[in-house]
Amino acid sequence: MKTKTSILFYAKRARINAKGQFPIYTRITVNGRRIEFSIGRNVSAEKWSSEKGKMKGQSAEARSINKHLDILKTKIIDIQMEFIHTKTPISAKIFKSKVLGEDAKRRMLIPIFEDHNKRIEELVGKEYAPGTLQRYKTSLKHTKEFLEWKYKESDIDILKINHAFITDYEFYLRSIRNCSNNTAVKYIKNFGKIIKICLANNWMDRNPFSNYKSKIRTVERVYLNEPEIQRLLNKDFKSERLSLVRDIFLFSCYTGLAYVDVKNLTTSHISIGIDGDKWIFTHRQKTESASKIPILPVTQMMIDKYADHPKCIANNSLLPIFSNQKMNAYLKEIAVVCEIKKELTFHIARHTFATTVTLSNGVPIESVSKMLGHKNLRTTQHYAKVLDKKVSHDMQILRQKLGNIYTLPKNQDIS
Repeated sequence: MKTKTSILFYAKRARINAKGQFPIYTRITVNGRRIEFSIGRNVSAEKWSSEKGKMKGQSAEARSINKHLDILKTKIIDIQMEFIHTKTPISAKIFKSKVLGEDAKRRMLIPIFEDHNKRIEELVGKEYAPGTLQRYKTSLKHTKEFLEWKYKESDIDILKINHAFITDYEFYLRSIRNCSNNTAVKYIKNFGKIIKICLANNWMDRNPFSNYKSKIRTVERVYLNEPEIQRLLNKDFKSERLSLVRDIFLFSCYTGLAYVDVKNLTTSHISIGIDGDKWIFTHRQKTESASKIPILPVTQMMIDKYADHPKCIANNSLLPIFSNQKMNAYLKEIAVVCEIKKELTFHIARHTFATTVTLSNGVPIESVSKMLGHKNLRTTQHYAKVLDKKVSHDMQILRQKLGNIYTLPKNQDIS
C-alpha cells in the first residue's frame, strides 16, 4: 500500500480569540485527502513563523509549543505506519481520532445491513411492498455468504470495503451464485444503498462505488400473440383446476394486472368509470401507483363466472386465485396442452396485455402506460419496441400515402 503523507502546522487567523490569539491547526494530507483540526493551543500572530510552521524564539512558551508540535508530528507518522503495516484503509475520521487520542467506534457491515432491513420491515404496507423487503433479505443473505466465501469471515469493517470488494462481490454473484447480468446488477444496487447510508452518516470517507460501472441489459419480453390467446380461449379443459388457472391468466391478459394485484382485488375495486361503464380502480402493490382499467367483455365474463365461488365469498376476493408458485406450475401444464412453445408464467399475461391486446390494436402508448400503472412512459416504451406487426401496419399506411408521389418519369434513361 503506497501512502503519501504531508504535515503542516499553521495559525488559523480567521478564528482570533478575545486575547488576540489564533488557534494552531494541523493539516494532514494523505494521498491528496486533507484532514484539518485544532491541536488545542493558541499563539499570537507576531510570535508565529508561517514559513517554519512553529513559534519564533526560545522563550519557555515557544519551547513548550514547539516540543508539542514535534511530538505530534512523530505521532502522526507512527499512525501512518500503523495503517500501512496492518493494511487498513486510511480514514480521515479514524486518523484524527487516533491523533487526538479519541476512541473511534468500529462499525461493521452486517449490523448496518440488518438495521436497514428492520426499518424496511416496519414500513411494509406504508412505504414499501413486501417484495422490496424480500429483495433486501435475499441481498443480505448473499452478502453474508460472499464474506464467508471470500474472507472466511462472518462480518467486515466498513472501512475495508473498497472497489476490489465490489468487483469481487459482483464476480461471486455471477459465478458462484450463477446470477444473470441483470440479477447481479440489482443485488449490487441493493448493496449500494447500504454504502450510501454509511457515507451519509460520515462513517466512510470514500465511496467504493466511485469507479464502478454496471448496466442493466434490455431483455426481450415474452408475450402471447393472437393465435396463442385464441388457443387458450377455445381450449375445453377437462381439469377444473387448469380451467380456473387459464381463466385467471386470461383475466390478467385483458387487464394487465400483475399476480399480486389480481390476488388483492375485491368487488369494491369495481366502479363506474368516466364513460359510464365498469372499470377496475386499484393501486399496484409494487409501485403504489394508480391503475384504472376499463373492463372488457371477456374480463366481465371471468368476473361473472366466479362471482359465487366459495373461495371468493369466504375471502371477499374477486377471483379464486392459487399461490403464484402453483399458478406458474399449472401454466406450464397448460402450455403443453395448448401447444404453446413458450415458458408460460403469470407475468407473461401483463406483457401480453401491453403488446398484443392494447398496443397492437392501436391503443395509444400513453393510455397503456396509465392502465399498467407505470410511473415513467419509458417503461412502457420497452413493449412498443418489440411490435413488428405494429411497425408493419404503420409502414403499410406510409406506403399507401407515398406510393403515388415518388415515381420516376417515363422513359427516363438511368444508365
